[in-house]
Amino acid sequence: MSMSEPAASRPPEDRATPDRLLHARTGTDVSPEDLVLASGQDVNPRTLEWAERKLAAEGPAALEKLLP
Repeated sequence: MSMSEPAASRPPEDRATPDRLLHARTGTDVSPEDLVLASGQDVNPRTLEWAERKLAAEGPAALEKLLP
């Protein structure tokens, strides 16, 4: 956060992030790139191939398994 931002507009530090912001919605389109990035890897041909196989086997739920 910028120090010039008013304190009133900053979220409290002790507030938990709501679940709806932490979890992907299953049933939505998930691209191989989404899966690679969620896994913390760089997007490259090898990781895209891995993601395509994982999505083919598990569908969009594959993304849910990687996110908290």
